[in-house]
Amino acid sequence: MRWSWKIGEVAGIGLYVHVTFWALIFFILFMNWSHGHNLITALYGAVFVLVIFGCITLHELGHALAAHRFGVRTRDITLLPIGGLARLERMPDDPMQELWVALAGPAVNVGIAALLYVVIVSAGGGISFGQFEWFGGNFLNKLMIVNLWLVAFNMIPAFPMDGGRVLRSLLARRLEFGRATRISARIGQGIACIFGLAGIFSDPFLIFIALFVWSGAEQEASAARMHISVGDIPVQHVMLRDFHTLRPDDTLADAAGHVLAGWREDFPVAFGDHVLGMLTREDMTKGLAQGGPDLRVRDCMRRDIATVDPRLRLEQALVMIRECNCRSLPVVQDGRLVGLLTLDNVGEFLSIHSALRQAGRKTRGKTERDAAREPSDTIL
Repeated sequence: MRWSWKIGEVAGIGLYVHVTFWALIFFILFMNWSHGHNLITALYGAVFVLVIFGCITLHELGHALAAHRFGVRTRDITLLPIGGLARLERMPDDPMQELWVALAGPAVNVGIAALLYVVIVSAGGGISFGQFEWFGGNFLNKLMIVNLWLVAFNMIPAFPMDGGRVLRSLLARRLEFGRATRISARIGQGIACIFGLAGIFSDPFLIFIALFVWSGAEQEASAARMHISVGDIPVQHVMLRDFHTLRPDDTLADAAGHVLAGWREDFPVAFGDHVLGMLTREDMTKGLAQGGPDLRVRDCMRRDIATVDPRLRLEQALVMIRECNCRSLPVVQDGRLVGLLTLDNVGEFLSIHSALRQAGRKTRGKTERDAAREPSDTIL
């Protein structure tokens, strides 16, 4: 995610903090200071928020651990002012596996709350679920309440909260995945409307939550449509096999000539079969403007480009294209360049695939209608 800084790594999972998270910390310090509290109290409030986000990080690691159990890798975890975001390569295809992954996060918060309860009681302290005080009060008691609140909030049956995924997984046990997602998304958007109306008449922060939930439902429905469209299609069924490559010593004039001749606008840069990088249209035009047509390709190409295995699922490859903010990726097998995956070709493939599915449904419908018109031999 843009505007995020890496602060560490746990079990190979990168931990990132978004810039807006630090804005939240400074806002808390300012609010404490503006309300007349001293510096110690202000720092106390900031430390309390940091500990809360430590619990949220453990919550996301719970998802990651459960996903790893089912063979799904977690790319990274990013801390935002609204909580944490664990980016999984994909959600498990089995509804029960998705259920366990979704429940793993809240289960961590339940465990933290239970541990805090035992510590407070063992120390002879009392448990209070009364009015919550941000300034002052028992630190451990407040932290226990926050963890219970995180469980309740995350179990709201609306995307992108865990409750939305729990609802979808339960529905998917009896319904087709796409329909289960659509129903869950509509329920989530209905809850978002309730939050929005409540926010108008009470707390404006609920309006922000409503927008967050509505957007999450839209994104999840879109991701489900993509999942259904590409299914288990491997990259090798979609990649371009007829493409042009550039050598690092070629000039930008050579690249421009290939574009004008009708080739694609992005070119793998290779030495033999070994991929060195990619020259995109943006790289070429920028290089032409700054260095002229005699500038070498090696001076303009992108060297940090990822490569795709032809056996990789198309859904995962599209995630890689989105992450690198590019239109094309070279397809490499056993160190050898074998194809080029482009968003344009994926779009064309999906359009043809969708048309064929629609034609298949019409054919099946016609067959069923014709069968219904035939006289029956059944004796009533």
